[in-house]
Amino acid sequence: MTEIKKATRDGFGDAILELAQNNKNIVALSANLGESTKLDKLKKNFPDQYIECGVAEQNMAGIAAGLALSGKIPFITSFAAFSPGRNWEQIRVSICYNRANVKIASTHAGLSVGPDGATHQSLEDLAITRVIPNLTVICPADYHEAKKAVIAAANHNGPVYIRLGREPMPMITDENSSFEIGKCDILKEGSDVTIIATGIMVNEALKASEKLAEQGIHSEVINCHTIKPLDEETIISSAKKTGKVITAEEHQIIGGLGGAVAELLSQKLPTPIKRVGVHDTFGESGTAKELLEKYSCDSTAIIKSVKEII
Repeated sequence: MTEIKKATRDGFGDAILELAQNNKNIVALSANLGESTKLDKLKKNFPDQYIECGVAEQNMAGIAAGLALSGKIPFITSFAAFSPGRNWEQIRVSICYNRANVKIASTHAGLSVGPDGATHQSLEDLAITRVIPNLTVICPADYHEAKKAVIAAANHNGPVYIRLGREPMPMITDENSSFEIGKCDILKEGSDVTIIATGIMVNEALKASEKLAEQGIHSEVINCHTIKPLDEETIISSAKKTGKVITAEEHQIIGGLGGAVAELLSQKLPTPIKRVGVHDTFGESGTAKELLEKYSCDSTAIIKSVKEII
């Protein structure tokens, strides 16, 4: 049986179309990348709820802030390298300082962008968004979770950043899986080590957990789709049970999920921790599979870290 794969950006495209059908206040803004960010269906079916801003990400953020303060629910879209990469200051001041109800949906994040290369592989976006006050930060694990995250963001009063990918990935949740902003999901219970993963690394964590189980190592796998606010209760409870923590993300290990978990545990429950992700370097061109392997963003890297910490 062929494994069904879909990109998280596809989940965004389907969710925004569904939202626009039911709420005329939903508006999507594009920085000349409507097709790549999966807004083509919205543009075709609801042209009055689509705004093309051109290659002007900073201006797009300002327009969205004005729309939000006028009662609309705007989603600004681009590649993560450009939004929040290029318009960080406008997101910080125009949107977050004013608590404007803007949703920032950014695709093509992480190494899995592949051939687009280092300039387009945003590996820092979780760090630069997590640090901004008033901004909720979400990194869904698959297509279904991306849809739920977009709908939840639209219903959430305040700025939200949603990190999305281009590469089709396995679906590990379904339409009935739970999703709540700020609440982790324990996908597999274990007693020897806690693996906390986000985004596409959740699937890699589950694969690693299966292989570890064959070797007698029982890992608890947590899907941490919300980087901010962090689900402190679930993470601390699991760390207390296993006594060892691994974090896994398709992002720099500095400032992202690993940084957030390390900050939490250092203050409230000092626990041995190893962070799986990109180690303070830029990426390069290649296939998604090649890059994830080379830069230690796969199940092999998780297994290695588990064995080292044990």
